[in-house]
Amino acid sequence: MESFKQQDGFQKEKLISLPNNIWQKAIKENPVLSHLYITHIGYFPKATYYYRERKKGCADNILIYCVRGKGWYSLNNKRFEVRPNQFFIIPATQEHIIYGADENDPWTIYWVHFGGREIDLFNKSFNIGLFDGPRQIAYNEKGIELWDSMYQNLEMGYGKENITKANLCLYHFVSSFLYPDVNVNEKKQDEKDLISSTIVYMRKNLNGKITLEDLAVVNNLSPSHFSLLFKKSTGMAPLDYFIHLKLQHACLLLITSEVKVKIIAADLGYDDPYYFSRLFKKHMKVSPLQYRFSPQSKSS
Repeated sequence: MESFKQQDGFQKEKLISLPNNIWQKAIKENPVLSHLYITHIGYFPKATYYYRERKKGCADNILIYCVRGKGWYSLNNKRFEVRPNQFFIIPATQEHIIYGADENDPWTIYWVHFGGREIDLFNKSFNIGLFDGPRQIAYNEKGIELWDSMYQNLEMGYGKENITKANLCLYHFVSSFLYPDVNVNEKKQDEKDLISSTIVYMRKNLNGKITLEDLAVVNNLSPSHFSLLFKKSTGMAPLDYFIHLKLQHACLLLITSEVKVKIIAADLGYDDPYYFSRLFKKHMKVSPLQYRFSPQSKSS
């Protein structure tokens, strides 16, 4: 049976599509805008069942940044998997494009479609190829700030000032992905090591209960400072990440063993198996037993 597919309409989504006549008017008033401009911009949180097919390709570049969950895209039947803190750019093309969210762990994405009078030359100049595949990036806080600025300006209306400000941000937004800061200073490296060691600590204690204060003490930081650093690096709050690791391990046990759900729950530190089942269903959209016997989990 084919899964339900959805193109948009996600809870708390943000989406703006600019009509062609808006850009035609803006470019007429300011020809400089013709070089590169936003055509669509959106944010889809936990985009369950998201699926988009473009049989004739897209006249614009498509940039998608995954901050949580997983997804995929396909170009002429060549499939790429996309994971957290990865982005990809599909250059303007007439080739068949399909992309969508992972069924079990749907992605949360920021995305922008952008075009230009010389978009092919732009892609050639910056070595943006059709089959480049997704690229890993450190959590792009600056890129998200710029996305917010573009969206807020366009949300305020399509006046000349709003259009121009949003478009100037577009250049900086794209550059934050093409040229991320590679000069990681000692402080940033220390923060990266701190997050890595914290995740190792979490994995070793999946059978227990951990508080934010526990993690802060381990790292000799205040809870608020530690939480800020962790979320900046991973895109998730520390305890949300810990739950994610627990459920990830639960999924593995469900499809590779016949251990009862209540035993799995207890092994992961949940004394109440009903609470564990509710938590699992909240995040995975199916109960533990439904997940265990689903065709998708068996095939994976």
